[in-house]
Amino acid sequence: MAELTIVVDCNDAAVADELCHALAQFSGVRAVLPGHPAAAGAAYACCWYPNPALLQRPPGLKLIMAAGAGVDHLPESLFRCDIPLCRVADGNLRHGMFEYELWGVLRFQRYFDRARAHQQRCEWKIYPQRAAADFRVGVMGLGDIGSYIAAQLAALGYQVSGWSRSQKALEGVACSAGAAELNAFLRPLDAVINVLPLTAQTRGILARPLLEQLPDGAGLINCGRGEHMMAEDILQALDSGRLAGAVLDVFPEEPLPADDRLWRHPQVVVTPHMASTAPPVVVARQLMENIVRQQSGRPLKNEVKKEAGYC
Repeated sequence: MAELTIVVDCNDAAVADELCHALAQFSGVRAVLPGHPAAAGAAYACCWYPNPALLQRPPGLKLIMAAGAGVDHLPESLFRCDIPLCRVADGNLRHGMFEYELWGVLRFQRYFDRARAHQQRCEWKIYPQRAAADFRVGVMGLGDIGSYIAAQLAALGYQVSGWSRSQKALEGVACSAGAAELNAFLRPLDAVINVLPLTAQTRGILARPLLEQLPDGAGLINCGRGEHMMAEDILQALDSGRLAGAVLDVFPEEPLPADDRLWRHPQVVVTPHMASTAPPVVVARQLMENIVRQQSGRPLKNEVKKEAGYC
């Protein structure tokens, strides 16, 4: 492969350095930051929350790689241009997401949330044990990650249902789709997991109209996007008893401001967008594979459907 230049545009300097280091391991590759003189001649870009001016600075871009599974962190201009856009698909990332969701499910199923609260009061109290087969989990979003989570939970014996915008079929999972079937999906759940992509239709979906369709005492686990949730509506649902608790990994503003009420609510678990990440070496490997594919005229892997905003 002829020498090529890749510009790495990230809002996190440490992440950018790690990606540059991973890409530099490939022969004939020069990975540079946007301020480097060579960035203007880059033919490829790897980004995470990039500067909106990305397209103007290296005018000869041929391929853009999002350094994660999602693409909603990218500026709108990248979806309007003709440059192919790809994302990461990693089995370890997917399984890491499942592990996080399972931890959240167990927190509600086995009443670990209540046990923790009792510990704060030095109170010894035991709750009846619920079997997985008696615990109903719903997964919102049945893309690559959501389908995997739903299938893994079903294999563990949970009653699993899934909801997406288009109809899916998964073994062991009761699938539904569209706004008309949302109420029937939500009504019986003990816990709901959100891993929807962020689109105009899903922005703000975790709000009062949806939460009121859940039974009292349901648990919420949000690993989709922070913009999916209306925080005040979630807090009200917690205070009213509609929600027993919430495990939240993503927020509209990150880092979550220190004065945000979510930090201190006794029924909320806040984690710092850590549910699962793709290692830089995986991002680099998948970008390099797609560069070779593009140069040889073969279809790209994990190319984003720009009109939908997801893969």
